[in-house]
Amino acid sequence: MRIIRFLLLLTLFLGIGYYFLQENNMDAEDAIDKFSKVLEQKKSLLESKEVPKKRKSISLEGDVFQWIDNPSDKLLETFGEPLRKDLSAYGYTWWVYTDQFNQYIQFGVRDDKVVTIFATGNDLSIEPVKISESYASVNDQFSFNKMVNYSKGLSSYTFHLNEEDLKMRPLAKITDDIFIQFYFDTFTKELSSIRVIKAETLLKHRPYEIEYRGDLPESPDLTDKEWKKVESGMEQQIFDITNVMRNQYEKDPVDWASGAREVAFLHSKDMADNNYFSHYALNGEGLKERLAEKDIDYRTAGENIAAQYPDAAAAMEGWLNSEGHREALLNNEYTHLGVGVYRFYYTQNFLSKL
Repeated sequence: MRIIRFLLLLTLFLGIGYYFLQENNMDAEDAIDKFSKVLEQKKSLLESKEVPKKRKSISLEGDVFQWIDNPSDKLLETFGEPLRKDLSAYGYTWWVYTDQFNQYIQFGVRDDKVVTIFATGNDLSIEPVKISESYASVNDQFSFNKMVNYSKGLSSYTFHLNEEDLKMRPLAKITDDIFIQFYFDTFTKELSSIRVIKAETLLKHRPYEIEYRGDLPESPDLTDKEWKKVESGMEQQIFDITNVMRNQYEKDPVDWASGAREVAFLHSKDMADNNYFSHYALNGEGLKERLAEKDIDYRTAGENIAAQYPDAAAAMEGWLNSEGHREALLNNEYTHLGVGVYRFYYTQNFLSKL
């Protein structure tokens, strides 16, 4: 029996160090971004008869976990209408519930059932763990491993986690087809957020290297109109999560800046259209020139960029765990933020207004 095993390696990459500008010194301070990784994909044909082993189910008590597979009608009965309903790139719609300061929860709903949940902030019911719990404590409960297995019928899948994955976003199998991604702040070694996710949805996201036999579920082929809805939703998600994260680290919230949003969006689109990843466009222009072109006044400005993260929440956790991006994200001098997303390219433009 020939078993086809594709190794899909999705490398997440960030601009190292954020672009920083001041009114009195408008040149970037050594803001030449560094590529530490590039997006690559490897395929190989191998023969194997290995079948992933099943893992004993883990009992979860927290309210958030119990929403998986529940009908969306119960969300309405319990929480009321969401703040927004944001289309995702994976065939489900995010129902967003947040006070835009203290808590943030979004439920992914497909065919009127919850298939994934992302949650961060304070006072969340996610027993047996809690936000800000230490890595060691969570690891004691879930025993993080480099390989996590899943099987369905004749198909079998193994998620391979590298060292960075284990430190920043370890994966745990909870039941036969439900998983949790634990996102950690690698600077404090504390839990930052969680994502509860059904197996099929996790396979669509592909945040880890996957070894498998059988078929991989494909994401929908979106129209340009649908992509605009996805991008707009991710922009708002990044803005909301930014303020919840800033609150967790005792920083002031930022206000939405529509002008900076346009600048950020155009830069994300330019990177995607021209296949590059940098704070500087191919013509050499940087954040200073982009802001000046739109007549945006500011005292200081900073820019975060990211690419090929599966969604807004994942990009946020990447920025939190990159020293330069973290500096911008948690800089208390910034008062405004514009976010621009095009496909899977993400840009944050932070401003301190005059």
